[in-house]
Amino acid sequence: MGHPDFRVGDKIFATLGYPNNSFAMVQLTPEQQELFVRTEPKTFTPVPGGWGTKGATHVLLKTAKKAAVREALQAAYTNRAPRRST
Repeated sequence: MGHPDFRVGDKIFATLGYPNNSFAMVQLTPEQQELFVRTEPKTFTPVPGGWGTKGATHVLLKTAKKAAVREALQAAYTNRAPRRST
């Protein structure tokens, strides 16, 4: 699709350069997205349309704080990782 993506298994949990080089995207739950957007509104915004309503979230890189991005990436990875049976 013309930009780097990060996968766990066959599922994308984050991308760089979407929709342009100023942004990244993390795949959060809608509840996680609401929290990140509320606490860091200059950095996190829902992706427009249906993907955004399902938790796809833009990250504006120039305003991003390392700790917040790390937390969002961890959440996105965990959301998409295969579940282990116990």
